[in-house]
Amino acid sequence: MPLTLAALGEENIIKRIGGSAEVRAHLQNLGFVSGAIVTVVSSMSGNLIVNVKNARIAISKEMAQKIFI
Repeated sequence: MPLTLAALGEENIIKRIGGSAEVRAHLQNLGFVSGAIVTVVSSMSGNLIVNVKNARIAISKEMAQKIFI
């Protein structure tokens, strides 16, 4: 399921990253890699603030839909 459907505060493991090669490379540079643990901290209008690799990152709803947990 996409990251947009994750419950707040629940730890999830990233299974795969979708999208174009450019999008996947950008997300990997931010720390979104297969096997990483990601936690949704906040959700506003579909946009998310997440913890990944001890960093808080804000991502758009469109980007979050490309991250599968």
